[in-house]
Amino acid sequence: MMRRWIMAGVLLLVVLTSCDTAQPGTTTEAPQTQTTPASQPEASVAAQTQATETVQEVTTETATGQTLRLATTTSTADSGLLDAILPEFERQDQANVEVIAVGTGQALKLGENGDVDVVLVHARKREDEFVAQGFGINRRDVMYNDFIIVGPSADPAKLGSAQDAAAAFKQIADAQATFASRGDDSGTFTKEQSLWTAAGINPEGQAWYKSLGQGMGETLITANEQGAYTLSDRGTFLPMRDKLPELAISFGGETIEANPDKTLRNPYGVIQVNPEKHPGVNAELAATFADWLTSPHTQDLIGAFGQDTFGQPLFFPQANSQ
Repeated sequence: MMRRWIMAGVLLLVVLTSCDTAQPGTTTEAPQTQTTPASQPEASVAAQTQATETVQEVTTETATGQTLRLATTTSTADSGLLDAILPEFERQDQANVEVIAVGTGQALKLGENGDVDVVLVHARKREDEFVAQGFGINRRDVMYNDFIIVGPSADPAKLGSAQDAAAAFKQIADAQATFASRGDDSGTFTKEQSLWTAAGINPEGQAWYKSLGQGMGETLITANEQGAYTLSDRGTFLPMRDKLPELAISFGGETIEANPDKTLRNPYGVIQVNPEKHPGVNAELAATFADWLTSPHTQDLIGAFGQDTFGQPLFFPQANSQ
């Protein structure tokens, strides 16, 4: 990705330089000022030579690599996981990974349209439908974390006494406590909807229910500002915790082991876009990426991510448990 920016900068420099050259069909008077016969042409030639060499170097480096278009969830980006592990894949396979971080629904739609080569998402039922409809192939488990309910430190809905997440949602509704919903067709929003259904509540249209249409990071910031509850994956909340002084974990415990509701487990899967549906996708590189992501080495990287900073992993490897 950096290579593209470098090359764009060089080309822009060339274009701007060429703007000083007369265009066809125009008349330009010769300048009346004199130049030093030796020094200025030599400097100009040296500059042009350096620019040419730079363009050649960047072009050669870019030409040897491929681009992988990856649609994934905001949680894998907001948590910092992709920044930590993708550079190794890019070096190893001389590839540029173009990351599109959106909700799971949008990521699957990009795959359905053939706009990406591979997806990394977290909504198992929708993933299975994506494959069953022929848009994806070879779905594989990658990792999991869990969902937690975060809210005001004072916990006005008293979620600490709830037996499970559905009961906690009911207590939020009974207390008419402000709830910030992502409302963005993401895997997290899909899980939230299932919890409202389990609680027997339809929150749409209620004054205390705020549908934001935002990613996880933005939703957490809004909840912090408005004193609201929200459903978050632990992997996004922990890296942002220091920036969210008004929020605490209201339900789910401080670690995944302490979470009393095992239905809040949050699995992620990688799916290659079907080249029979979309011949233009980079199917070979997508398969290589999926193999790398589920390899024992990368699984170890995933399992170690966050351990030093937070005293616990942000994601737990799952590929080798299949």
